[in-house]
Amino acid sequence: MSMHNVVIGAHGAAAEDVLAVARGGARVELSAEALAGIAAAREVVEALAAKPEPVYGVSTGFGALAVRHISPELRAQLQRSLVRSHAAGMGPRVEREVVRALMFLRLKTLASGRTGVRPVVAETMAALLNAGITPVVHEYGSLGCSGDLAPLSHCALVLMGEGEAEGPDGVVRPVPELLAEHGIEPVELREKEGLALINGTDGMLGMLVMAIDDLRRLFTAADVTAALSMEALLGTDKVLAPELHAIRPHPGQAASAENMRRVLAGSGLTGHHQDDAPRVQDAYSIRCAPQVAGAGRDTVTHAMTVADRELVSAVDNPVVFAEGSGGGRVESNGNFHGAPVAYVLDFLAIAAADLGSIAERRTDRLLDKSRSHGLPAFLADDPGVDSGLMIAQYTQAALVSENKRLAVPASVDSIPSSAMQEDHVSMGWSAARKLRQSVDNLARIIAVELMAASRAVELRVQGSEVLVAAPASQAVLKAAREAGVGGPGPDRFLSPDLAAAYDFVRGGGLVAAAESVTGPLA
Repeated sequence: MSMHNVVIGAHGAAAEDVLAVARGGARVELSAEALAGIAAAREVVEALAAKPEPVYGVSTGFGALAVRHISPELRAQLQRSLVRSHAAGMGPRVEREVVRALMFLRLKTLASGRTGVRPVVAETMAALLNAGITPVVHEYGSLGCSGDLAPLSHCALVLMGEGEAEGPDGVVRPVPELLAEHGIEPVELREKEGLALINGTDGMLGMLVMAIDDLRRLFTAADVTAALSMEALLGTDKVLAPELHAIRPHPGQAASAENMRRVLAGSGLTGHHQDDAPRVQDAYSIRCAPQVAGAGRDTVTHAMTVADRELVSAVDNPVVFAEGSGGGRVESNGNFHGAPVAYVLDFLAIAAADLGSIAERRTDRLLDKSRSHGLPAFLADDPGVDSGLMIAQYTQAALVSENKRLAVPASVDSIPSSAMQEDHVSMGWSAARKLRQSVDNLARIIAVELMAASRAVELRVQGSEVLVAAPASQAVLKAAREAGVGGPGPDRFLSPDLAAAYDFVRGGGLVAAAESVTGPLA
């Protein structure tokens, strides 16, 4: 666990904070300002709870049952029942980092002073995170409206000392035992607190922030493999000239072109050896690599704009306004609707699918002797006896095809719930879950291109004193081989090579190797 601390204030969080807590195990603490705001909002809720008039979430039922006024002696039971009944997830467990992100983001909203919980509720959630106690949350149960109800309910249940959770060692154990071991007292929820713990877009937002982090690295990795493929195919790097991208000023396009240009600096392969088969232009998958990857980069930038807005939002219903005259007020709203997040999650799945698609087309070109400009069929050692990377491309194509299916938007669907009270939902959680799979598939797709392009470059320069790969390409090839990604030669058990290539891409080794020569890439 990291010893780095993230301080949660009253004005939201940054994406870096989410990543530090979810992936880096950072500890969290609540600022004095946040605790004061939480206490002030709680005073408003307690004042309203003492009045005879019904207030949604404080002294009424929920959803379609909001018409019933709940008497004071039943309100603690109301909150317990809410959490227990809503903890109705099914299916496989979601990843630990997703649950930690979800809890941190819910804590961020509690710290906003808009939810009306007592300070002890927020402090206990912080204690769970710091103890490394991770509630068991299931794959299915959220419609993305009213927020991620079921996933958040499974977390709230652990706060109450119930449900299922794993300790810092990853072993699922009884919750009372885990809490006692870390000196954490279960919380007995009071008016509005159960509702405040479950009514947010935290799961889908956490997955969005992590997907953006992953995709930023993968887009850079894809620029490197595209450059290697251009080299291996004796393509021309003239299409990467800055002036060509300045006249179509998409920032992502310029960034990808510049990455490729820097990787290819000093190459003796690009654009100089086409006498055997003169080409006026390279194929789209080579020539248009910056345009496609750049469009994806700009999509990521747009998604981050949405994420940044959500990260400073207080997503709950109702919300508390402690400021102003009259002792404050509680207002119903629709800010829990996941549409803003769901749309960009779906948009990113489209970008991931298309980046994988163009990478696969480059791979196929490298393997096809009729289009690879002198490379052996399937980059095999002895084509016919050896099959080379033939089936690696099949695997890549299967991943590309799956990502196309995963690019079908979830956010266009809606199934009414809660007796038609919640008659339009975002399906943002589903959009987030399929995007996580898309991102992982994309890393594997890029890994296959790396396998093919690196082997093709080595075959191209083998035994030649004239054909020399770019220094950055040479650094990538050396690092890849050291990481267990095998080069040319007779057929061998290929799956371990592909696994090593995936780890090399996903773990950042590919980009780091290129950057050892180029300096930081975009």
